Amino acid sequence: MYVLRRVYKVKPGQTKNAAELIYKIGNRYTEAGQRDQVRVYWSGYTMPGTPNTVYMEWTQEKIESPYREGNDSPSMGELSTQLREMVEEQSIEFFEMFTPEKA
Repeated sequence: MYVLRRVYKVKPGQTKNAAELIYKIGNRYTEAGQRDQVRVYWSGYTMPGTPNTVYMEWTQEKIESPYREGNDSPSMGELSTQLREMVEEQSIEFFEMFTPEKA
């Protein structure tokens, strides 16, 4: 089992707006059956942490290429366009989860 986390560095003042779009994008992938339920969260404002940063996290049984044969990604259309205007940079992180079977 893996945890995948997208990290979005957004323009100042856009954290909540970006989080809303990222949440909608994540839900489209979930509804299409391509991801488990996503969690979206941020730091800064009233929480300590890196300001202007939004995270989207989900789990997957295995890591697969989004370009694999037969994979039909849902269309993001206007959501992606709006988000691009707010994002300064983004990255993705991969973590392997510890499970009792790995002990």
